[in-house]
Amino acid sequence: MSEAAARRRGRGGGGAARRAERTAVNIETAKYIERNIPLFEVLNEEALDIIEQNAEIVLEEIGVNFVENPKALERWRNAGADVDGERVRIPRGLARELIKTAPSEYTQHARNPERNVVVGGRNLVCAPVYGPPFVRDMDHGRRYATMDDFEKFVKLGYMSRWLHHSGGTVCEPTDIPVNKRHLDMLKAHMTLSDKPFMGSVTDPSRAQDSVDMCGILFGEDFVRDNTVMTSLININSPMTFDEVMMGALEVYAENNQACIISPFIVGGAMAPVSVAGTLTQVLAEVLAGIAYSQIIRPGAPVIFGAFVTSIDMNSGAPTFGTPEASLITYGAGQLARRYGLPFRSAGSFNGSKLPDAQAAYESANSLNLGLLSGVNFMLHSCGWLEGGLVSSFEKFVMDADQLGALQNMARGVDMTENGQAMDAIREVGPGGHYLGCAHTQANFKKSFWRSELLDYKPFEQWAEEGERDTMTLANVKVKQTLSNYQQPALDPGIAEALDAFVAEKKASMPDAFS
Repeated sequence: MSEAAARRRGRGGGGAARRAERTAVNIETAKYIERNIPLFEVLNEEALDIIEQNAEIVLEEIGVNFVENPKALERWRNAGADVDGERVRIPRGLARELIKTAPSEYTQHARNPERNVVVGGRNLVCAPVYGPPFVRDMDHGRRYATMDDFEKFVKLGYMSRWLHHSGGTVCEPTDIPVNKRHLDMLKAHMTLSDKPFMGSVTDPSRAQDSVDMCGILFGEDFVRDNTVMTSLININSPMTFDEVMMGALEVYAENNQACIISPFIVGGAMAPVSVAGTLTQVLAEVLAGIAYSQIIRPGAPVIFGAFVTSIDMNSGAPTFGTPEASLITYGAGQLARRYGLPFRSAGSFNGSKLPDAQAAYESANSLNLGLLSGVNFMLHSCGWLEGGLVSSFEKFVMDADQLGALQNMARGVDMTENGQAMDAIREVGPGGHYLGCAHTQANFKKSFWRSELLDYKPFEQWAEEGERDTMTLANVKVKQTLSNYQQPALDPGIAEALDAFVAEKKASMPDAFS
């Protein structure tokens, strides 16, 4: 038994906890992806040098803004930056020196140690959609999200074999006051799933609530010494670091919890229209953000983030799965590896209103891009619809199914004696077939990835069953999965303590919906 598990069991529960563990259904989750295939690189060494030099010029001559955050300005001044009002100009080489203390990889612990993930290296951790205010399904259409929707997404994520992480704001439950909903969301992740999860970043006090609730779940000593959350800190591109996100970053860095430092790039609006220009801005923003995290606490775990899309110059709408966004993501991956930092990008990005062909094409481009660009933490890996405005139940299970294809692709080519299959080739010889040979019989169950959703039946059987398209099959899969859901065991003492914390926090403040 792990130290954390022993502490949880010893603190809370005795017989009730042990009975709950014995009767719990074990949900199979694949280990995070470990790549055994080469990464795709689009920039040569000269191009990387130019982008790096240009980013240093941006930081030194143009600078970045840390707004409404006097403490951050003072920290930068003490670190050697030139601070003029809210503008911070970072001398050449200072940011690069500061980020040297950031770890190249870290372990995020789950309450079930079997679900721990290692972020960095050649690993890829998949987490679900994050942030949409709307949800959609075939039965009720598009609507504002509720807490009931949120809990259903957490359950789907827990039951999804290829999803390694429970995520964070899988949808925005608008039926709960803004200043209190983070408490319900965190409790849902902590109690309805035993996979790793993300903390709140919408206010520094909510980040602190996240740390405090993790102290209840894992034990305060364990949280102090280990990373149990990976949370998203967006930069207001171009080159602006606001007090809310930086306040959350400060809380998490001080408590040794991981942050994704991620520019929010819509090419042509928040960054230049050119690939090299956007990469220069991305690198400058990431260097400044990660350097600031290391000023707060050297060694605090961080991820080099890059949310990248382009803009339709006719409508102004963001576009996804485009060649330009792919080139930027590939390049950003090279830059992250150049600095020895974990990388976050890609996902099931699309601009479609429904889980249709557009959604599938654009998402497939973005998901495969994530695998080949060296992404280590893929937020939005399933469920994203309508440019991130909607969390779709059907799209969630469609995407989660396809993550299995990424898992198998990442394994690479088996060159063992069994993989070479010379015995099969000798046995069958010219003109035969391999269906009944010994090698096929020994390997067929694990040789090919098989979708748990897509239809491969003969036309006649498909027609007899109602000519169901993929969205219809996904709707059935959502209902089946939720009906089969069983909550993972949790020490009753911990569950009671979480309930009490949430109730006390909610009672301490009036409702606010803005």
